[in-house]
Amino acid sequence: MTVPAFEEYEPAADCACAGCAARRRSAARALPVRYGGHPAAHGARRALVLAAAAGVVLSSGVAEAAGLTGPVAGAAGSARAEQGGDSPQGGPGPLRGAGAAGPPSTTTTTPKLRPTTREAIIQRARRWVTAQVPYSLSGYWTDGYRRDCSGYVSMAWDLPGNEWTGSLAAFGTRIPRAQLQPGDILLFHNPADPTKGSHVTIFGGWTDSSHRHYTAYEQTKPHTRRVTAPMAYWSHSGSYVAYRYRGLIGGGAAGAVSRAYPGTGRFGPGARNAHVTELGRMLIARGGKRFYRVGAGPAWGESDRRATQAFQRAQGWRGRDADGIPGPGTWRLLVNGTGRDIPAAGGGSGGGDHTSNQDSKYPGRGYFRSGQSNSHVERLGKQLVKKGFGKYYTSGPGPRWTEADRRNVEAFQRAQGWRGAAADGYPGPETWRRLFG
Repeated sequence: MTVPAFEEYEPAADCACAGCAARRRSAARALPVRYGGHPAAHGARRALVLAAAAGVVLSSGVAEAAGLTGPVAGAAGSARAEQGGDSPQGGPGPLRGAGAAGPPSTTTTTPKLRPTTREAIIQRARRWVTAQVPYSLSGYWTDGYRRDCSGYVSMAWDLPGNEWTGSLAAFGTRIPRAQLQPGDILLFHNPADPTKGSHVTIFGGWTDSSHRHYTAYEQTKPHTRRVTAPMAYWSHSGSYVAYRYRGLIGGGAAGAVSRAYPGTGRFGPGARNAHVTELGRMLIARGGKRFYRVGAGPAWGESDRRATQAFQRAQGWRGRDADGIPGPGTWRLLVNGTGRDIPAAGGGSGGGDHTSNQDSKYPGRGYFRSGQSNSHVERLGKQLVKKGFGKYYTSGPGPRWTEADRRNVEAFQRAQGWRGAAADGYPGPETWRRLFG
C-alpha cells in the first residue's frame, strides 16, 4: 500500500465550501514559530495532519490523481541548497511602503482578482530579475511586495497583498503540467512544516521539445533570477502543482489564451488589424521598445518590421528567416515567451556572437563521441574558449574529441543551470544553440 503525501489531504485551496475555508483560515493562523505562530498551535496542527493522513491510509489508500503528478524528485541534498530550494518565506500580509494602495488581501473570503495578461506577468517578473532584487523573508521592495518567493509571485500576478505558499493557490486554477503556459506557476506547499521545501516558481516557457526543462523565474537566495530548471524543480519535484491565475484575460474559461499563428497575410505593408497590435506588444516586452515611438498599434509600420527583424536576428537567423515579417516560428517564440530577447542597442544581434548559418546549425550528436575527429569538434572547442569555458584544454582545441572537450561542455551546461543528464558534457541541440546562436 502506498502511503500518500500528507499535503494531499489538506483542504483544496480553490474550494469555496465553508469547511475548506475554515481549515484554510486555521492553516494561515498556524504559521511556524519563527514567523510569530504559537508553539502549541503549531504542534497541534502537525498532530492533526498526521492523524488525518493515517485515517485516509487506513480507509482508502488513494494516491494522487493521475495526470497531475510530475517526474520524480531530482537532485537532493547539496544540489537543493545550491539551487536555492531551502529559502524560507514570510507569512501573508498587506503591501508595504509606497506600494501600499489599499486594504490587505485575504484568503478567508473570495480573493480579489485584478485582470492581467501573460505578457504583463512575465514583464513584471523580468523587472525584478533586471533589478537583481535581493532575497529577504522580512524585507520589502519599492513596489510594496515582500522579497521572498511568494511575494515575488504576488507581485507578478499583481495581487492586492503579499501571499504565501499556503494561500497562493486560492488565486489560481489547478491545471495539468502539460498545459503550462508563460505566467502560470509551479507551487509546492508543505503544510506539515512550511519552512521545509515550500517554494513557488513562475513558468516562463519550455526550453526543450521533451518538456523536461523550462525557464523558471524565481525569488531565491541571493536574488531574483531567471534560470533553466528541470520539471518541476531540483527537489520535491513530484510535489509541485501547476496553477493558472484566475484573473488572466485573453480568452478561455480557465484563462487559457488561444493565439494560433494568424498567417503572413496579417502582416506587412498595408496591414491593419489586432494581430499587428499584439505583435508589437510582444516585441516591446522582449526588448523592442526602442523601435516604437508611441507604442504598439494596429497599422503595420517600419517599427514593426525592424523590431521583428531584431528579434529574429537575436535567435541567430539570417537571410529570409530574418526578413522582418513574423512567420510561424517567430510567432511561436513570442507567444510562448521563449527564445532570446532583443539585445540592447549596440549589443549585437546574437548576444555578442557573430556566426555564420553553417556555425549555428547543429551537426548531430554522432560527431561528439570518443574516437571522433572532425571540424565540428574543433569549432565547438574554439567557441567554448571564446565563451570562457576552455579551462580544461592544455593544448588546442583540436578536431579530435577528448575528455577536455567533454568537461568544458559540461561546465558550460552547468552554467545554464542544468544538472543530471542535461549536463553530461555532450552537446545537444540546445547547448549548440546557446553557444552559437
